Amino acid sequence: MTRTELQEIGHSGEERALAYLQRQGLTLVERNFLCKVGELDLVMREGDTLVFVEVRERSNPRYGGAAASITPAKRRRIVRAAQFYLLRCKPLPPCRIDIVAIDSGRINWLRNAIIDQM
Repeated sequence: MTRTELQEIGHSGEERALAYLQRQGLTLVERNFLCKVGELDLVMREGDTLVFVEVRERSNPRYGGAAASITPAKRRRIVRAAQFYLLRCKPLPPCRIDIVAIDSGRINWLRNAIIDQM
């Protein structure tokens, strides 16, 4: 199956985000975790902490940029997907949800960007 142009942009953004986070010392646990309640772009580990990463890329900041493109509904889906992922973890590790926003090629890593009861 061939990727659409939008899917290719998303994949490219995830690749850049992954490489950036690995340079910062995080290690990849899983990529594109899909479940019935949503998707997690990257699941990484920073020390003992499990880090769920949402990657957003925008080439035009006209509509508020990459981070602003995450709607409240998308935030809820990310939190639910992270909660679903954590069902597999015994014992529960410390965790957080980060956003990697890529605006016009510039990477901005927002740690603990989505705060919710996990």
